[in-house]
Amino acid sequence: MTESKPRERILVVDDEPDIVALVVYHLAKEGYRVSSASNGTEALETAQRERPALIVLDLMLPGLSGFDVLEQLRAGESTAGIAVLMLTARKEEPDRIKGLSLGADDYLTKPFSPQELVLRVRAILRRSAAAPAAGDLLTIGALAIDRAAHTVTVRGHEVELTPTEFKLLLLLAERRGRVQGRAQLLESVWEAAPDIQTRTVDMHVQRLRAKLASAGDLIETVRGFGYRLHAPRDT
Repeated sequence: MTESKPRERILVVDDEPDIVALVVYHLAKEGYRVSSASNGTEALETAQRERPALIVLDLMLPGLSGFDVLEQLRAGESTAGIAVLMLTARKEEPDRIKGLSLGADDYLTKPFSPQELVLRVRAILRRSAAAPAAGDLLTIGALAIDRAAHTVTVRGHEVELTPTEFKLLLLLAERRGRVQGRAQLLESVWEAAPDIQTRTVDMHVQRLRAKLASAGDLIETVRGFGYRLHAPRDT
């Protein structure tokens, strides 16, 4: 007896029909509702219309590049929280870093295993879906994290976070005062995907600090090891 199939909507964006067909087939087989787009403009229009839970986004697109699409997704009020798994044929670190710095949740290099892609998608969506009991509010100084609603506010103003950013912040907050190593964070937040590197953690922390504005100072860098979220110091 198999477990009930997931029903989240996923948008696959790639200009290579064979890759789109392959990815759509494997995701649909897992029970996901799948849409597709072959260029950046179509991807943005579909994302705004359908509000998918996740976008599988190729970086090498005609016209608007995947980087352009990602940047516009994160800038849009209705699309800022959509999870993004980027696909890249380039294995160079700068491409991965640029994608992560723009807010991608994870990345996969081509050629890839369809089974691994499905596992990555499942892991990202699990980060977004896992929530403790309703009404569980965690407050640290000006920062408030509602674990049930998956919302974050700073001084009463809501901050838009991706599923991965939310899980990373929540983990640091729940373990506040304790240093979390980069490898430890990779294992807990990214579920230790084999080719994910520690720089991934650094890029997400950098984005978190920027989004949290004044509350970003709560996240301390522990040189040579990792990060720690501390309670605000008395002034």
